[in-house]
Amino acid sequence: MTEKLSENELLQQRRSKLADLRKKGSAYPNSFRRDSLSKDLFAKCEGISKEDLEKKSLEVSIAGRIMLQRIMGKASFITLQDMKGQIQAYIRSNDIPDGQYDEFKTWDLGDIVGVKGILFLTKTGELTVHAHSIEMLTKSLRPLPEKHSGLVDTEQRYRKRYLDLITNPDSLEVFKKRSQIVSSIRDFFITHEYLEVETPMMHSILGGAAAKPFTTHHNALDMDLYLRIAPELYLKRLVVGGMEKVFEINRNFRNEGLSTKHNPEFTMLEYYTAYADFNDQMDFIEELFKSITEKVLGSTIIDHEGTSFDFSKPFDRISLKEAVAKNLSISPETLDSRDFLVEAGKNCNIEGIENLSDGKILFELFETLVESKLINPTFITGYPKDVSPLSRSSDENPSVVDRFELFIGGKEIANGFSELNDPEDQAERFKEQVSQKSAGDEEAMEFDADYVEALEYGLPPCAGVGIGIDRLVMLLTGAQSIRDVLLFPQMKPKT
Repeated sequence: MTEKLSENELLQQRRSKLADLRKKGSAYPNSFRRDSLSKDLFAKCEGISKEDLEKKSLEVSIAGRIMLQRIMGKASFITLQDMKGQIQAYIRSNDIPDGQYDEFKTWDLGDIVGVKGILFLTKTGELTVHAHSIEMLTKSLRPLPEKHSGLVDTEQRYRKRYLDLITNPDSLEVFKKRSQIVSSIRDFFITHEYLEVETPMMHSILGGAAAKPFTTHHNALDMDLYLRIAPELYLKRLVVGGMEKVFEINRNFRNEGLSTKHNPEFTMLEYYTAYADFNDQMDFIEELFKSITEKVLGSTIIDHEGTSFDFSKPFDRISLKEAVAKNLSISPETLDSRDFLVEAGKNCNIEGIENLSDGKILFELFETLVESKLINPTFITGYPKDVSPLSRSSDENPSVVDRFELFIGGKEIANGFSELNDPEDQAERFKEQVSQKSAGDEEAMEFDADYVEALEYGLPPCAGVGIGIDRLVMLLTGAQSIRDVLLFPQMKPKT
């Protein structure tokens, strides 16, 4: 109770200070303009001696949040934080307008202020702005978390990301790196002559992936719509239209559980290339990942939970059946037996095993036994046809499709395949999906007649890939949870 009262008193003190500012007509001004940022000033003054810097008499205007204060009688130091870092300011009563110093001494940690002054180096060599004027720009009414520990409560960091960014430099760095990753991806595709597009976020027909949707209602049209689970079918319509190389970086929505690897809305890169197959796309991904890591990390080698990956080297490639067989220490041919598959599925506690096709059982075994063990970058190929309704069947084995998934650090990072461009085959697969939905499969797709019609005009041979941006950022930043790379992750409301 004492802490609560003390906090209330502190809030009241700050509100009282704001009231004084309002009386003076100086609350929330918007006339101050800075001309310099902390990191840029450090770079500009690197290698300059104390004496030479004094001779230059460099005048600057800086602004930011007060993170540290050393308030003394006639002279004080503060540390300001801006978008690029922190820099110190020196405030002496004789150097600023009359009465301003006494007012300054009442300011609090968290206040946002502007400082104009001359750059100099202290006796300890710290770059500092010697103020000749200082101005309150925004009064902080709530105290920041304790400066030494920052915002350490994980849930509070997610719920109050703004405080996390203010007080935890490592967290801010993750999101800066995320921005760099997305920018490097976009640059890579534009360099390779891909066209960036935007496709609808609300779909009238459920398709593009196997997932549970979010449903909404359009009042004017009086119809239910789905928040998109994937942009795939729209992007392939564009390839039909002659956009032979397209990509989109945008949100998908899936009405599923929350975990360290899943959030109901997430960012995907999805792209399609005409006159290419899934093998071409695996080669392309290796090139893409090499480019991203070089640009963002400065190296193709990354460390992930004690394991090093070199993205300049070819990734491993193995079929799904071979991966399961290797895990079970059996020959791949053994997995052709339904009796063996059912027994293995029961041993792994796969639900409804008797009602699943052989391909679905094999896929479930892979997810249960193998997926988390794929630490080194590995392409898994040879997916069963009945879990890949949009993929082109293999010419060598019609029971599997020309599809791959990329796993790194035990997580799926990318999914790609040679696209099914046979409209009659696609129609039959949609019919099978409808049957599965009628049988209770909530993740099955619907029959998209318009998409089939588009295929009837002719989809050139092509291949497409989806890459989860959030998981990629986790990999390249070392984050343990997807919530650490989402600015505002979905949270259960506080009760």
